[in-house]
Amino acid sequence: MTEGTGPLAELVERVVERALALGATGADALAVESDAFSVQVRLGEVETTTGARERGLGVRLFHGARSASASTSDLSPESVERLVAQTVELARLTQEDPFAGLPETPGEPPAGDLELSDGGTALSIEQRIALAREAEEVALKADPRIGNSEGAVFDASTGEVAYARSTGFAGSYRTSSYGLAVTPVATADGSMQRDHWYTSARHFADLEPAEAVGREAARRVLRRLGAGRVPTCRVPVVFDPETAATLVGHLASAVSGASVYKGASFLADKLGRPVAAPAVTVIDDGLRPRGLGSRPFDGEGVPVRRHTVVRAGVLETFLLDTYSARKLSLATTGNARRGLGGNPSPGASNLYLEPGDASPQDIIASVERGLYVTELIGFGVNGVTGDYSRGAAGIWIENGELTRPVEEVTISGNLLEMFGDIEMVGDDLSFRRRVAAPTLKLGRMTVAGD
Repeated sequence: MTEGTGPLAELVERVVERALALGATGADALAVESDAFSVQVRLGEVETTTGARERGLGVRLFHGARSASASTSDLSPESVERLVAQTVELARLTQEDPFAGLPETPGEPPAGDLELSDGGTALSIEQRIALAREAEEVALKADPRIGNSEGAVFDASTGEVAYARSTGFAGSYRTSSYGLAVTPVATADGSMQRDHWYTSARHFADLEPAEAVGREAARRVLRRLGAGRVPTCRVPVVFDPETAATLVGHLASAVSGASVYKGASFLADKLGRPVAAPAVTVIDDGLRPRGLGSRPFDGEGVPVRRHTVVRAGVLETFLLDTYSARKLSLATTGNARRGLGGNPSPGASNLYLEPGDASPQDIIASVERGLYVTELIGFGVNGVTGDYSRGAAGIWIENGELTRPVEEVTISGNLLEMFGDIEMVGDDLSFRRRVAAPTLKLGRMTVAGD
């Protein structure tokens, strides 16, 4: 499958042909080109601007069950020839691995246009700076208590990905992405707080307006003023969409084929069994138009598909690349991800927890006494056991209403129990990142405070 031909697409096909001619029994090549720009503004002044144009090539070559990989940013014919020749020799010297190898079937073209690129919206440097300035200015002017800022950032990138392998696939596609974020700082009665908000999208036209980003960032930082701790207790915990997405991210790590075959996943023996409440369905959809994690084929030229990872609480599939699939005696799910160097590894595309029918307001109203989590801190998650303990900040719920801001508490539990304890699923799913979730209510967690 190709979306037209170009220098990168021609390069990877030539590299594969040359590797075979030099004695490799199998070969694949990945070439990437990107053009990125970022500007940071603080208190109305431009602090940094960064522009980078990069091109690179990665190769993975096989000699029977032996393999080697290498990469370069020098795409001159001499450099590429040297890279391929040296990697062919390295492949002959490495240890055999019976699970190593390329996908055995040819790739197939995806259905429809994924709209991964808007062609690179023509924005002048002045326009990009103006967007960052506007977002920060709106936040600073929202309330007298917001007197400082850690800055606003606008970034944009365009790129092309080309891939070919000797077992019957060659393809390429173009991408674009844009982002805008602002982090205001508020002060009141000796208390200083910071928070942020952002928007990101494949197409510039899909970004939220700078004014809306600044306004939301201001709202979020103001609600944190006067935050304190609460006594240690076991209460219902409500995760807002941003923090709920991190729970889905932990699930993504647990269903990665690499984690499973290494015995580093608390879900390793749970395929076909309940792992969450019946209200929970989790989808990995690599074909979502304009999705931040979408692509027509994975890092091994396997067509990307839509998978139901968890259906009504039951684990239906792991996310696999070719290597992890062979280790587990399964078939690849088209979830290989790779950089220019090293081997592919399995990972999610657009992973999300399907929305329910409860509004965030209804979920909060259902809690007599509990915590509404808006920020998580630290990395206290054990992927092997599922034990979970993270610092948190948010808003205390009393009698179904948000009352006072909370900080410096720790929430803890076990991920398997937490997913099983999801009582309500919100209707507010928004695809702000590659991993997404709506508001979630968990029946009980330990909140450690005073």
